[in-house]
Amino acid sequence: MKIKKGFLLREIAGENIVIGVGAAAKGFNAMIHLNKSGAFLWRQMEGRDTTKEELLSAMLEHYDITEDIASADIDAFLSAMRGAGLLEQ
Repeated sequence: MKIKKGFLLREIAGENIVIGVGAAAKGFNAMIHLNKSGAFLWRQMEGRDTTKEELLSAMLEHYDITEDIASADIDAFLSAMRGAGLLEQ
């Protein structure tokens, strides 16, 4: 899975915001705020196709959390991103 073209993560006033640019901005009339772990996951996915297993490995390496918690956080993140139409499968 990967992030659809035309969506970017930007830090604005200390907040991590996903915005649409170019053609993507026309059909996306919102801004999505990501917490630090959401922004971390987004950056892991930027510009490349990735798997949940790769995201899980990165989370476990970067954060001091259990595999169960990391997996649940990734599932919630991916579900939210799919719901907003930001992911390609």
